Amino acid sequence: MRPLIIVESPAKAKTIEKFLGRSYAVRASKGHVRDLPKSQLGVSVDDDFAPRYITIRGKGDVVKELREAAKKSDRVYLATDPDREGEAISWHLAEALGLDESAPVRIVFHEITKDAVKGALKHARRIDRDLVDAQQTRRILDRLVGYQLSPLLWRKVRPGLSAGRVQSAAVHMIVEREEEIRAFVPVQYWTCTATLRTPEGASFEARYQQDGEMGHRILDAALAERLPQEVQGKEFAVEEVERKRRRRNSPPPFTTSTLQQEASRRLGFTVRRTMAIAQALYEGLELAGEGHVGLVTYIRTDSTRVSDEARRSAEEFIRESYGEEFAQPTERKERRRAGVQDAHEAIRPTSVLRRPEDVAKSLSREQLQLYRLIWQRFLGSSMSPAEYDLTTVRLRVGEHPFRASGSVLVFKGFLALQGTQDDEAGEGGGELPKISEGERCACLESSSEQHETEPPARYTEASLVKALEERGIGRPSTYAPTIQTIQDREYVERRERRLYPTELGEIVDQMLREHFPEIVDPEFTAELESRLDRIEDGEAAWKTVLRDFYEPFSKDLARAEGAIAKVEQPEEVSDVACENCGRMMVIKRGRFGRFLACPGYPECKNTKPLREPTGANCPECGGEIVARRSRRGRSFYGCANYPSCTFSTWRKPTKESCPSCGAFLVEYPRKGGKGELVCVKECGYRRPMSGEAESQEAQ
Repeated sequence: MRPLIIVESPAKAKTIEKFLGRSYAVRASKGHVRDLPKSQLGVSVDDDFAPRYITIRGKGDVVKELREAAKKSDRVYLATDPDREGEAISWHLAEALGLDESAPVRIVFHEITKDAVKGALKHARRIDRDLVDAQQTRRILDRLVGYQLSPLLWRKVRPGLSAGRVQSAAVHMIVEREEEIRAFVPVQYWTCTATLRTPEGASFEARYQQDGEMGHRILDAALAERLPQEVQGKEFAVEEVERKRRRRNSPPPFTTSTLQQEASRRLGFTVRRTMAIAQALYEGLELAGEGHVGLVTYIRTDSTRVSDEARRSAEEFIRESYGEEFAQPTERKERRRAGVQDAHEAIRPTSVLRRPEDVAKSLSREQLQLYRLIWQRFLGSSMSPAEYDLTTVRLRVGEHPFRASGSVLVFKGFLALQGTQDDEAGEGGGELPKISEGERCACLESSSEQHETEPPARYTEASLVKALEERGIGRPSTYAPTIQTIQDREYVERRERRLYPTELGEIVDQMLREHFPEIVDPEFTAELESRLDRIEDGEAAWKTVLRDFYEPFSKDLARAEGAIAKVEQPEEVSDVACENCGRMMVIKRGRFGRFLACPGYPECKNTKPLREPTGANCPECGGEIVARRSRRGRSFYGCANYPSCTFSTWRKPTKESCPSCGAFLVEYPRKGGKGELVCVKECGYRRPMSGEAESQEAQ
């Protein structure tokens, strides 16, 4: 009889099977096997918040197979993810399989490598009930809010809405930012730049720079207008030349939040896409010559800590590849942010020796991009700082102070690592010419430029994640689903990578702000997260936390039912006539997105899909290509003649046709807003999305 190891995913099971061979049986639970019932609250408030768990629909066969496998094994190990959610899955599995949860049935590893898995098997422990209780508390809190507050929104606003501790706080932050933008009053200011020449004939630029907060900003329009004339042709006296060496440290390895931010900035990935790709890298992929291998460590973490072994391996690699001077001389101490759990290491490659170019042929393009990002960030964090020589020159002409600054990179340090140059730009405006105190520089040209202060920027997915993390709202595992949910509920829409609140989002936020202020209050939400952390640490009782939350919440709920008037939202009338009764159909929203419905309901019950034309024609039958949404809420584009024509594509169509085969072109966006137009039929034609660049054959 072989020991049985149970993990969540089949991919992880396949990777572990490769390490352990036939000595162990490895099976996958495919996520949670038990949960609160979907059709009812599932929490007995009167019985001190006792939850009622049931086997998830569709998981009966999985549980049956796991029970049979457990009977054939002399020992069962539960190897779910090393976090609260994973601990809860192990607890539910123990309950479903009849295991003794006080026995050493739980094993934990933070990377799916042979040494990590075998080491975990030697240190099996009992299920940690504090971790389970923390997850259980979060689940019950979310159920109480979701199943009692959401129906109120259905009755007062419209069906299909939802509210939640983290999602409502996130929407509130986006609405608040929009209100700040609307209330913003721009202020005009000017900058004055002078082009100067040294006695040796070299030229450089200096900017008007006064002391105080405003610095280079000139608020006096009259001064800005006369300043260029007053300094034109005059000599600038060099009052001070300051030279100093500055070291720039490399950024620390990735946490979940910083990985999501950098993947958005550098690769243009959504938060959801980043986590899906990272999960595949963690669980393992088939590598040529190696088999199924986990490429990165656990991807849900808020820590920048790295194991001593991994740090030593990186330093050896750096010394061999770049030289002794590029290795970090001492381990850098990162400032620990308040609220960091530090339960897991930072996200890093499982082996720094597995370079991106070594695995390129085995990974998809996006997998390789994200792996390279993780590999370079980790390796760079163990490299020496970059060093710059900074020069600051203070000049004066009459009563007007000017300043010029420049920098020269004298030692690349971590910037020698390919791909990091654009992470950390140099300082100042490049190298200044040789100049000394007491010299006088002639003014060749001067000018003033008018500017206007900008309102605060709208959140992107990445900057929202950063703001949520800084305010202690949610945890690494919650960022991606939260951002997806608020878009699915149509509280927020993503335009040009920025998050805008919809009218619906503002209506719901105002309602919650007025009647449930704590639900949308970021500080309250962060404090609730801290209470969950105290439960995990064994410092708080989970039912006490639930009682403290629910008593005031239930009173607010009772008051709101009578105080909130139903919000009447005008129906959006389409230009499509109902073929049954002739009325102009209206746009409704349902579980799978928007659709057309006859306003004559219930006399006329006609409905039909809402076709959003794209201007492209189907290459199969010539029909119109329209925008659709999948059952999971993902946008795609398909033929309007479905089901007789099943053509579809995930890529956004354009109105342009391929000159080679006549099919329409689709967009392939790239970092920085650039990208390509590619033939949907994959005939090989592609060209840049912007400009008049000539077409070229696909490589």
